[in-house]
Amino acid sequence: MLGSQILNAVMTALFLVCYAYQLFYIPVSLFGRILDRRKKWDILKKETVASAERDGSRTKVAILICARNEQNVIGELISNIKLQDHPSELTRIFVAADNCTDKTADIARSQGAYVWERFSSEQVGKGYALQFLLEKIDLSIGLDSFDSFLVLDADNLLEENFISEICKTYASGYDIVTSYRNSKNYGDNWISAGYSLWFLRESRFLNEARMRLGTSCAVSGTGFMFSREVLSACGGWRFHLLTEDIEFSVKNIIEGRKIGYCRSAVLYDEQPVTLKQSWHQRLRWAKGYLQVFGKHGRELVSGIGRSDFACFDMTMAIMPAILLTLVGTIVNYVTSIAALFAGEAAEILITAALANMLRIYGGLWLIGALTTISEWRSIHASTFKKILYTFTFPLFMLTYIPISITAIFRRVEWKPITHKKSVSLAQIRRNA
Repeated sequence: MLGSQILNAVMTALFLVCYAYQLFYIPVSLFGRILDRRKKWDILKKETVASAERDGSRTKVAILICARNEQNVIGELISNIKLQDHPSELTRIFVAADNCTDKTADIARSQGAYVWERFSSEQVGKGYALQFLLEKIDLSIGLDSFDSFLVLDADNLLEENFISEICKTYASGYDIVTSYRNSKNYGDNWISAGYSLWFLRESRFLNEARMRLGTSCAVSGTGFMFSREVLSACGGWRFHLLTEDIEFSVKNIIEGRKIGYCRSAVLYDEQPVTLKQSWHQRLRWAKGYLQVFGKHGRELVSGIGRSDFACFDMTMAIMPAILLTLVGTIVNYVTSIAALFAGEAAEILITAALANMLRIYGGLWLIGALTTISEWRSIHASTFKKILYTFTFPLFMLTYIPISITAIFRRVEWKPITHKKSVSLAQIRRNA
């Protein structure tokens, strides 16, 4: 019993060593906006990038959409893009209909998008589809026809000023920019709300703080833009791991590029609503983190040795939590079995385990509650659901424990997520 207590104390200490800096991000994000309004933030704000001779309002943008059987939602996205306030003559929509067996390609073509169909049973995943799409653009139009490339998923919707706002951050000198990720279906159930809160927390309390402190942000799946220069420096799109977005972020951070964040570029996407779909998706993410660390871990650690905080930040984002979770779970299980054989009372062990679980639940609830309060107006759901899902958020996060353990031992392949929620911006706003 004592051994288990010591172990849990050590594991807690290790978590604090790895992630205490993220606690500092919270006041930076919360009070930074107050200082902004009072025009006092310049005292603390660091210069992040040299000014660039770019005009955001004249940025030529290629919009890249990789879609697999997305006939339910892709039409609404293309219609939404056409309502953007960025000059329409400066944007073009390109779609990779990737291994589609439905009408995705036909719908996209009928709405004026450039569409190429791709079929491959070996090179499966968004990374390969993006490479295919960029190569097709280069052959047909030329990549040099564009200043930047905006990556979207077929289920996304954008606020009307999304492109113009993200282009402003791009024009300030950032060659890679990510956006504020919101949800189309926050109020569907505890699973979609769990995803949504995590992405809102990532936007508000990670990327916003990173941006203010002058370190690098990180790309998260969709709604990010990169310059033609970055694409050229990377030798084209060569990111094919299960989490191609994390690989892209890590590679560019290792090479010294800072990823910017645009709070005013708001994107909505659809979250899974079944535990089965959620399990498969997050299992892929967990396995992808392991793949990225396996491929780039040495370079990240080398960057930490050079006192590159962004390399430390990304290392913490993709690795320690999985390993600490695995070690903690296994050792707790072993010590509990040993204690039972040694004559420890089962009720004492159960009480200790429940107390530890309550501490974890309480910490996760605080994260969810703080995110809900800070982003209250951005969450499109009823007051009742906003409050209710702060209490289910810890349960959603705790399901990462078996997922992370499974990812270490199991072979994982990319699987598509079914999207069905075809809604407009007006409908999303009415859900509040």
